[in-house]
Amino acid sequence: MITLTVSLQVVPGHRDAFLAAIEENAERSFTDEPGCRYFDVVCDLDDDHHFVFHEAYDDEAAVEAHRSAAHFKVWRAAAAEHVVPGSQVNTLSRRLFHHS
Repeated sequence: MITLTVSLQVVPGHRDAFLAAIEENAERSFTDEPGCRYFDVVCDLDDDHHFVFHEAYDDEAAVEAHRSAAHFKVWRAAAAEHVVPGSQVNTLSRRLFHHS
């Protein structure tokens, strides 16, 4: 299992538009991509413009399929408008343990 963690800051005044865009991307990723196991969007308790995404994919091919999906291109256009430039940090990892 490959995890993708994304941390980013939203432009002040863009929170609602950002949330609409990421909600669509997260939902479409989970429902339309067979290799996406989960896509969680969380907001920092102390900064309501700082978000982290926790995503899990079957393998690196599923991550690439995600990045080439039509809805991801729509998301990237929205991110260009709503995310503070230079604030996004993506980390790909291999999941070792999961407890639910």
